[in-house]
Amino acid sequence: MNDNDLAGGEVIELEIPARAEFVALARLVVSALAASDSSLADERIDDLKLAVSEACTNAIEAHSAAGTSEGVLVRCKAGVDTVEVYVEDRGHGFDPAQLPDHPPVTDPDRLKFERGLGIPLIRALVDEVEFSPTDKGTSVRLVMRHGTNGTHS
Repeated sequence: MNDNDLAGGEVIELEIPARAEFVALARLVVSALAASDSSLADERIDDLKLAVSEACTNAIEAHSAAGTSEGVLVRCKAGVDTVEVYVEDRGHGFDPAQLPDHPPVTDPDRLKFERGLGIPLIRALVDEVEFSPTDKGTSVRLVMRHGTNGTHS
């Protein structure tokens, strides 16, 4: 992500220690910024908070796997039509296209999957998600559009 991605709107940047107890802080900051624009429904803000929690948890796990003590960077921007959140880690990266497909929730085999549900959940909760490798790790961009009612593109 570069500075042009965040141009034209209120921006908050937060670096949290790569520990689970700080995910709630990231969620709180993002929800406060999202709530500052009353056109985003409370339910949509809740969806965004859950997606941010999942993205931060994945980033923390990536840091653990990479053995780094660096913090996880969370940047959020309230724009005219969207709220965008970037979660950046310093892990080894991954290819989301290589993730296994999970059975539908109505399939009893779904119960065999204890892990790996975070990214499908993120995709279901926000209007747009983008995973980008960086020279330092992975950046996840979450977008919530104002005026949508949970139908994602």
